[in-house]
Amino acid sequence: MSLLAKGTLSKMRASLENTVHYRLPVGDELVDLAPFIGQRLTLTHTGNIFCSACGKKTKKSYSQGHCFVCMKKLASCDMCIMKPETCHYDQGTCREPQWGEENCMVDHFVYLSNTSSLKVGITRHTQIPTRWIDQGATQGLPIFKVKTRFISGLIEVELAKHIADKTNWRTLLKGDGEPMELEARFAELLPLVEDKIAEIKQQFGDDAIEILSEAITPISYPVNQHPTKITSHNFDKNPEVTGVLQGIKGQYMIFDTGVINIRKFTSYEVEVST
Repeated sequence: MSLLAKGTLSKMRASLENTVHYRLPVGDELVDLAPFIGQRLTLTHTGNIFCSACGKKTKKSYSQGHCFVCMKKLASCDMCIMKPETCHYDQGTCREPQWGEENCMVDHFVYLSNTSSLKVGITRHTQIPTRWIDQGATQGLPIFKVKTRFISGLIEVELAKHIADKTNWRTLLKGDGEPMELEARFAELLPLVEDKIAEIKQQFGDDAIEILSEAITPISYPVNQHPTKITSHNFDKNPEVTGVLQGIKGQYMIFDTGVINIRKFTSYEVEVST
């Protein structure tokens, strides 16, 4: 076998082209994955995990690549990142107020996406279309622009009463969903959340929420063959992932032997070889 790179994993970098172009960060290297689709590839976990924040060796990864200490102290690992409607910045208890100001007190988008079914989600203004790609969406449509992450969470919770806010990753990997008329779906959903929008504007100001009229972004992934049965690789159970790379979707590498969620194994030290 020929060694391509050795180092800690980070989530795949993706650029939106005719087909999404993926690069796999391995330590200081960026492995271009396009040439290896349809080819045999091996990822071998060395047994080492290094915290993505402090760099210290850790026996277990918390919050996608952190040691226990960093997971407990960093704002980026707090529960409000997963549930933005629980933001406690205004209570003066944010773990890192400056980080909160830079990442949460900035413009966010509420969006609809097609991830094999209709889904609502939120993301920072800098993360479109990256967020959609990371989730494996085949279509994305921003519907609201809001002033803070907290406000985006309030709207997401309201919309989630009517549509999904989670991705069924197994369904996602088995194939692309049928194209959706996301603009029409938004038109149906808007009257259902108008009272909540009015309430938020009364509390935070008329400029807190902007209703958007954007075009759908279509997204195509480099997948030669979708799996009919989903088997997951797990470095904690088997240190070697090997097989023919049949495609990539979201943060999943699809092998003929199973799939692996690269983001789940952030900070795991691996050797990548052909």
